[in-house]
Amino acid sequence: MRRTEFLVAACDPKTLTVGQMMQDAVFTCTSRTDALTASRLMTQRNFGSMPVVEEDRTLVGLVSEYDLLQAMIEGRDLRKIMVVEIMATHPVTASEEMTLEEVANLFQDRYITRVPVVRNGKLVGVLARRDLVFGYTQASQYWS
Repeated sequence: MRRTEFLVAACDPKTLTVGQMMQDAVFTCTSRTDALTASRLMTQRNFGSMPVVEEDRTLVGLVSEYDLLQAMIEGRDLRKIMVVEIMATHPVTASEEMTLEEVANLFQDRYITRVPVVRNGKLVGVLARRDLVFGYTQASQYWS
């Protein structure tokens, strides 16, 4: 749930942080999840990517539609490969303290649509471009 959904008064959108705008209920998988299971979850939930974590929520990668499509193009059987074989390691991440402007620039500069949010290397949320727009809209509602 995004904290910006509970804003009761307008505020300067420039003061919003990633921690306020991110989704904290995040679907994840592990590196040992098979690619077919990951693809099912992503398509059922309409995700373009999913964080890959260890049991302690340490972020180890990100599996995306692109990764799954590439494996399919290569003729690989998604039932027989693990996420670790196709995921992107060292994904771009954000911190909870980043401002709306900082993370908006990150999205634009890196051509990404969503970013895992980490604290001390552990996943605490995900932020999508749509969350930024939503947060800005909520905060600006009565701001002048």
